Amino acid sequence: MNQMVKRIIMSILGVAICGVSVGMFKFAALGVDPFQSLMSGLDAVIPIRFGTLYVIVNAILLLFALIFDRKKIGIATFINLFLLGYIVEFSQGLCEKLMPDASLWLRIVILLIAIVILCLSSALYFTADLGVSTYDAVALVWSQRQHKLKFAYCRVICDLVCVTLGVILLLLAGQNLTGIFGSVGVGTIITAFFMGPLITFFNVRVAQPMLGKPKEEKKDEG
Repeated sequence: MNQMVKRIIMSILGVAICGVSVGMFKFAALGVDPFQSLMSGLDAVIPIRFGTLYVIVNAILLLFALIFDRKKIGIATFINLFLLGYIVEFSQGLCEKLMPDASLWLRIVILLIAIVILCLSSALYFTADLGVSTYDAVALVWSQRQHKLKFAYCRVICDLVCVTLGVILLLLAGQNLTGIFGSVGVGTIITAFFMGPLITFFNVRVAQPMLGKPKEEKKDEG
């Protein structure tokens, strides 16, 4: 298969699967990934449809990427910008329809699956190098400019900032503990500390070999 075709397929699959995984996070209600915890906080205080809010926030982050590193902008960026929020809405609704009375154990299983495929999907479109999500671009640009900090560490810091802001916004919106735990819970903690390293793992073990690259960490990610 042509190398460019592989990269396009990896980008589209990566973004689509990422959207599905976030929908699974929201369905499990045990804590979404860090960026989505920020989005949950914004969603609680801004009365517009989630998919539309997602587009607005990512359009703002897009300006950051355009200013500091336009190479991070590509087909995957715009697919993510305009479609991911609506894919999240669809996948969450589908899970609720298929599993209306999910037990706690089933939700835990869904959460674990969501974490794994979120990291795998991120690695796919990172390696395809046809653009990343605007949020992912923040950690990538930072790690490239601060050579002493690996991507995994930059990602952890960015994720912790998002979680903190998400909790503050949910509190300001008057959310009770149950509502906050559904957005910022065990799933958020796991992804905040391990998503960066897991993305690097899948990048080295899965995504790079798919393009015929050696199993080595790229300089800008490690």
